[in-house]
Amino acid sequence: MSKIIGLTGGIGSGKTLIANYIKSLGIPVYIADDEARKLMDTSEVIQAISKEFGSQIITNGKLNRQELAKVVFDNPEKLQNLNTIVHPHVKKHFSSWVENHKEHPLLVKEAAILFESGGYKECDIVITVSAPIETRLQRVIARDKTDKESVLKRMQNQWTDEQKIAKSDYVIHNLSVEDTKKQVDKIIDLLKNQ
Repeated sequence: MSKIIGLTGGIGSGKTLIANYIKSLGIPVYIADDEARKLMDTSEVIQAISKEFGSQIITNGKLNRQELAKVVFDNPEKLQNLNTIVHPHVKKHFSSWVENHKEHPLLVKEAAILFESGGYKECDIVITVSAPIETRLQRVIARDKTDKESVLKRMQNQWTDEQKIAKSDYVIHNLSVEDTKKQVDKIIDLLKNQ
């Protein structure tokens, strides 16, 4: 049976860098945010979101993500409503993904809101990626061509590093690429030998 590793961390912590590195080691990685985005384009999910948030967030039968973002990111309750619609679909999709990769001893589920969504309950081990707030802010501002205020708002919708670390089995401090890869290698070796 595969061991499922949860990989999480706040926005800009470097989860994607680490997920891609783990993938390069031959370990399958499920990127929950990417899969959620795809699932949000299915008619079943579009209908549920439209019913909850109104038809103004649908343009030509497709989800208008900018309009939806305006509604949910300033309102934690509405964001929670959106997550309540999307997460059961992600959970079901992840279960079939695990079944399709069951020949691998280690599988990774990368999710920004692994704890907030309850997704950590499906994991045998949880790794949190941590980085200083200023570093994270700079990374996201550069990556998303956005401003500090927008990034801080997004951060407020996620657990803090301290909250995540308290519930994690391992922590990767992502300050430099080479050092981060060494930390990943060490953890993967430990998990392979357990």
